[in-house]
Amino acid sequence: MRVLILSQWYIPEPDIKIHLLAKDLVARGHRVTSITGFPNYPQGRIYPGYHQRLWQWEQRDGVRILRLPLYPDHSRSSVKRVLNYLSFAVSASLLGPALCSPAEVMWVYHPPLTVGIPACWIGLLRRIPFIYGIHDMWPETLASTGMMPNRVVQSALGQLADWIYCQAAALTVVTPGFKANLIAKGVPTEKIHVIPNWADEDIYRPVPKNPILAQTVGMQDRFNIVYAGNIGLAQGLDTVLAAAQMLQDMPKIQFVFIGDGVDRERLRDQARKMEVTNVRFIDQQPPERMADFFALADVLYMQLIDELLFRITIPSKMYSYMACARPIIAAVTGDAADAVREARAGLVCPPQDAAALAMAVRSLYAMPKREREAMGDAGQRAFEAQYTRRALTDRYEALLKEVACCPAV
Repeated sequence: MRVLILSQWYIPEPDIKIHLLAKDLVARGHRVTSITGFPNYPQGRIYPGYHQRLWQWEQRDGVRILRLPLYPDHSRSSVKRVLNYLSFAVSASLLGPALCSPAEVMWVYHPPLTVGIPACWIGLLRRIPFIYGIHDMWPETLASTGMMPNRVVQSALGQLADWIYCQAAALTVVTPGFKANLIAKGVPTEKIHVIPNWADEDIYRPVPKNPILAQTVGMQDRFNIVYAGNIGLAQGLDTVLAAAQMLQDMPKIQFVFIGDGVDRERLRDQARKMEVTNVRFIDQQPPERMADFFALADVLYMQLIDELLFRITIPSKMYSYMACARPIIAAVTGDAADAVREARAGLVCPPQDAAALAMAVRSLYAMPKREREAMGDAGQRAFEAQYTRRALTDRYEALLKEVACCPAV
């Protein structure tokens, strides 16, 4: 089977799931071509070693990768963000149909919604049915994070989304809540397939603590609550600073941010102004190193702001947290909270509630170590049963074959 993958984001950018799917399909005997942009996320700058040009071919793990130009940005500016999204949509629409390899089926990674424009155009010109993989719900996300407050624009994006959903041969979503959202918008139930996110079990796994690393990054002899991943508006991480201030009577407790994003520098400045000494920031790390950092964590933390959209969202970091067998504090509601409770993988508290977060930290700090480890072990069992890369690649492959053979799914 010849598969075309279309995604604005791709390795060496942090979300490696897209390439892992491509790599696994190649390993199973399929021919895969990926169309993407020049890497710039999350800093909004083209990565070292890359120079924008009209197009560039490269090959990784047997996957042919076509990189196309875009306007690099990941700032708070709505105008610049729109330019980032539209520039890739334009270059993929103009150059993609001419340069892409023949294919029986295409898989499209959303966000952003604008990637659906070249998906429809390439699909039409090259007669390739496509599966539209929805990993973020637009325009709801833009409204919830304040990136696009204009209601007229939101309405236009909603109409664009509806049109793309109609053109797609099938849709995949990552939570049951996303499926319910689409059904409420009139998308036929049989067209929607729930395939959750995953973590790569070969990368995210329990590993021994590295005392040299702990000393190097300032995590030795501390009770570390680690947040890893995108530090953006949707996470509302001011809550962590407020909780840290409440916990300064317990000097062994430390919050650790590992990652990057549009809100990182503001949070660092705010931590200095608040004079909280129990908060540490570590630069973004490659995925291959994260298991070593998670091994130094006593607790792993995730949060999404309290918006209706995020009640049907499960942060992908939950799966890597579970895979590494560490207890979780989940400051979330809805689908993500249910997943943590059902797995018995940690504690759930209300999002954006600093007092509740501080109380959860105190509870886990006072808990016998064996009980915390039992939470981590339970999370790992749930991960191995439901969220491994191998199991979910099976499901994607089956759907790709179904659409390739019978486009009207």
